[in-house]
Amino acid sequence: MSRGSTGTGWAGRSSWRWCRGLGVQCAAVLGAALAATGAKPVAPPLGLAGELGQQRISPPFPQPSVPPLTEAAARRALLRFVAARRCYGSRAAAELVIRELRPRVTYRYRLETFSESRLSEWAFEPFTKPGASRPPGDVPPDLWDVEVGVPPLFQGQTRRCRVPRSALVRECHRCHGRGRSQCGMCHGAGRARCVTCRGSRRRLKQQKRCQLCSGTGRSRCSTCSGRGSKTCTTCQGEKKLRHFRQLVITWRNNVFEFVSEHHPNFPGELLSKVSGENIFKDENLVVYPIVDFPEPAISRASRRAIAEHSAAFASSSRILRQRQTVERIPITEVHYQYSGKPYLYYIYGLENKVYVLDYPERCCCGCTIV
Repeated sequence: MSRGSTGTGWAGRSSWRWCRGLGVQCAAVLGAALAATGAKPVAPPLGLAGELGQQRISPPFPQPSVPPLTEAAARRALLRFVAARRCYGSRAAAELVIRELRPRVTYRYRLETFSESRLSEWAFEPFTKPGASRPPGDVPPDLWDVEVGVPPLFQGQTRRCRVPRSALVRECHRCHGRGRSQCGMCHGAGRARCVTCRGSRRRLKQQKRCQLCSGTGRSRCSTCSGRGSKTCTTCQGEKKLRHFRQLVITWRNNVFEFVSEHHPNFPGELLSKVSGENIFKDENLVVYPIVDFPEPAISRASRRAIAEHSAAFASSSRILRQRQTVERIPITEVHYQYSGKPYLYYIYGLENKVYVLDYPERCCCGCTIV
């Protein structure tokens, strides 16, 4: 088991199910003998829940290290923006007069909760190795005691593995232990409608007796080679199936993201596409809310995010690791004048992306402005 996990428990039972893949099939029905062992979600072990309590952190927050944007850098960013768009003229970007640069700062808070959940389900495969079933009285391990390597932190993944000592051998439910099933093409007759004359006994154009079926209108079934049955696709002719409990382990990186207020004319969704200056990072088994941040909305977002993740994931999975970060995203309002009229555009993110409200030299070809 991984250290530092939290969780309480799952309730409820899951139904039998069908699913196919990688040579393993999940059973819809196993019969009365298996009903008592029903598949169900697996509760995390008790006593590992993280106590979030009321502890909070108020670390020193560094001053900005990104230098203010200069007029030359603002013009270069606009020229790159214009060059990438067919309907924007470059003359205005080269000749405009920048009147003022107004730096703005917005913050992005992100909480990541890396969780693990386990689900038990029944699966089966053809029984090919006699003696591989579970001996009487041999009890399978608790599903949280099955050791599985944890993937890299904060990277989602799903993995399936067999639960040791859980195998049960039963007669194939599809062919009832015969190893063969009725052919679906000829319905067990061994002969099907002739593909040449289509059952008319004569060749359609020549009106002669069909030579393939000798005028009977039926020929040997090509699907089963005339046997009326074919190898059972479920047990692959082995007559028996080995049923076993399959453990489905899912690791998820659950993300909460909040961006503080920004200029009302600037679309906030653009900020998710750029990077900012990382000014705070806290990673631990569980993290605690931030207090006394210069922007109060970030402290409130931290409290809300941690409470929401604890309520959403602690009862259905175990929390392996948490990480919270705060980024400072620079936004600069560039006020400029061209042909005697005032205009405005924004430069945002460490990549110096540009958002234009109204560019003075633009044709109507339908290009986007972001």
